[in-house]
Amino acid sequence: MAGVPVDREAGPSCPGESPHRAGDNRGVQTRFILIQTSHAGNVGAAARAMKVMGFEDLVLVAPRWPDVLTRQETLDRASGAVDVLQRARTVATLDEALDGVTHLCATVMTARDFGPPTRTPREHLGPLAAQGDASVAFLFGSERYGMRNEDVYRCHAALRIPTNPGYGSLNLAAAMQVIAYEWRMSLGGFDVPATPAAPAAADAQALSGMLQHWEQALVEIGFLDPAAPKKLMPRLNQLFNRAQPTAEEIHILRGVAKSMAEAAKKPRL
Repeated sequence: MAGVPVDREAGPSCPGESPHRAGDNRGVQTRFILIQTSHAGNVGAAARAMKVMGFEDLVLVAPRWPDVLTRQETLDRASGAVDVLQRARTVATLDEALDGVTHLCATVMTARDFGPPTRTPREHLGPLAAQGDASVAFLFGSERYGMRNEDVYRCHAALRIPTNPGYGSLNLAAAMQVIAYEWRMSLGGFDVPATPAAPAAADAQALSGMLQHWEQALVEIGFLDPAAPKKLMPRLNQLFNRAQPTAEEIHILRGVAKSMAEAAKKPRL
């Protein structure tokens, strides 16, 4: 995270796809700006973090490697988000990266004595989404030094991710993932596929037939004494009532009872 000491490795690879293009369903254009990025892998991981949340406008300001967008480490860490890298651009100055931006958010670990108000992402981004700025940018500093004060001062707000007070170090891509998620949720999020309806429980007749089958099998394997059954079958009845097995599960249970009975009839060696 800009302003946060970050480690040099991103998380494990896992494909993430987004059905949306740049911007979002409210028409707000969103840009992620990385200043003086040192590690190629972080650029690829950042592209992946963006794409997962449906963003694709990435600008690099004076990165360490001029060819960082096409380096193999970058491509490997992008993990399916190479299209974000292909659309990304590198510029020499922050001024070039801010072209067209109407609201700029810095990302910091500690509040500055002077400068924009420091807020959590959730605190700031909800009202910002409702405000409807035409173009919003999130600014991240270098992995080693974070953001310069003069860059923070240009921003409308400084976003501080609430982390463990004893260890606030975030990898650059991890910080971007948090900001991208909070911004996406503020914009309305993505629809979550509906959970399929649970199969209906088997009817009482099917359950009774299965219990009779089990009772017969338990007698044949010697587990149930028909002369002194005690409360075994009523307890099993209650157990399966609580479990509410489906018709398919009843079929499985009857198959188990059948196998138990067949095994009991085989001569023991």
